[in-house]
Amino acid sequence: MNVALGRVLYAHALNAAPRLALGRFALLGGLLGDPRLGMAGAFLSLGRVLPERYPLAQDVQRYIAAEHRMGRMLDYAVIVPRLQRLYEWSAEELGEPRLLELVREGNPIYAWPFEERHVWCSPEMPIAARILERATSALS
Repeated sequence: MNVALGRVLYAHALNAAPRLALGRFALLGGLLGDPRLGMAGAFLSLGRVLPERYPLAQDVQRYIAAEHRMGRMLDYAVIVPRLQRLYEWSAEELGEPRLLELVREGNPIYAWPFEERHVWCSPEMPIAARILERATSALS
């Protein structure tokens, strides 16, 4: 559920706050976030992320490992590094301050405890993901 919420908030930011979503590539936000072009739908595809039932029947690491490679790369390289700011912006933009109760120190905590935040760290990101993270990071 944390992945789904994070992706939905990010998809909204692609259009409404492209600099937050894409850093120096902000000009691409409208194109990538336009649902008529299919990019947002592809990005929001949660085919292997959402389990069939709750509570989870397996260790969360198995669900993460089964995620589509591109989705996982976007989650860890693009969304997670800006997650705290994304939730803060979304709470203000949507007029829903309770969103801030779902993130702590940049870690999503809706349906997952803060103490288990290690799942949001990916020490083995491929080089392409590290390049993507750096390329889309906010300009200083």
